[in-house]
Parts: sequence; C-alpha cells; structure tokens
Amino acid sequence: MPVKIRLQRHGKKGKPFYWIVAANSRAKRDGKFLEKLGTYNPVSNPAQIEINVDAAVKWLKNGAQPSDTARRILSYKGVLLKYHLLGGVAKGALTEEQAEAKFKAWLDEKANKVSSKEQKLAKEKADAKAKALSAEKEANEKRKNDAAAKAAEAAAEATAKQAEAEAPAEENNETEA
Repeated sequence: MPVKIRLQRHGKKGKPFYWIVAANSRAKRDGKFLEKLGTYNPVSNPAQIEINVDAAVKWLKNGAQPSDTARRILSYKGVLLKYHLLGGVAKGALTEEQAEAKFKAWLDEKANKVSSKEQKLAKEKADAKAKALSAEKEANEKRKNDAAAKAAEAAAEATAKQAEAEAPAEENNETEA
C-alpha cells in the first residue's frame, strides 16, 4: 500500500481550501485518507498553511511520497528540512541538539520573511487606499467647481435675460413719453 502525502480539496466553488493528508495512492482525491496532517488556504495572501511537522516527518520516514504541490508546501514549512536534518542525525553527522538548533534558526528566519511580506502587503494596501481617497477628493473638487461654474453661468444668463427684459420696457416707456 504506497502512501502519498497530497492535498484533499474542500471549500466552495472558486474558493478552494485544502487538507494536507497522508492517503493510499489508489484512493480518490477527496476520498479515504489515513491521517490529516494539516490545512492549506491559498485564497488568503500570504497563503495560510498549518501543518503538524512531526506527523509529516513520521510519514516521510515511513516512505510516503509527497505530490508536487504537497512537496512545495512541506518545503515551505520546513518539514523536508527537518527530515533531512534527522537523516544527518541518524548517520551521526549531527547531534539532535544541533539539528534542532538549525531547524529553529531556519524557522525564525522564515518567520521574519513572512512578517516582512505581510507588512509590505499592508503598506501597499494602505498606500492604494490613500491614493484612491486622494483621487476621490480630487474628483469631488472638480465636480464642485463644475457645479459652481454652471451655477455662475446660469446666474449670468438670468441677469442677462432680466436686463434684456428691462431694456425693451424702458424703450417702450421712452417712446410713449
């Protein structure tokens, strides 16, 4: 029974949500699985990934083969690094403390990268919002100026008509006298 670590699709149409599972390779994509290892939400930015690292490493040690997408996710979360470091411990190249220290350092570096990306995205969102607000204010000012110009034009037209109406009346008064 070859075991695969793969994604199992859940969620609505157009809004995917995945479970990362260890399943028999002959089972259906969304069918029976052996163990749920985590979740993956690609809709959010950055994508939300929750994974049980120890369980995933256990399955990799037992010979489970990850699918291409699952391999990328496992690599992104450091599961493959931990599996590699534990292989070094088994061969005697590292002690378990050294391997754990390297893994913690990698996790800290990765957390810094993710937080900087989140801050960058938040800043870009705030900048876009400020730009849209300034464009909206500019459009409102233009609209107000156009309305004021039309009102002034209409008032000038009205005074011109009133002056025309008074001018013939004065002419009529002069001709009568």
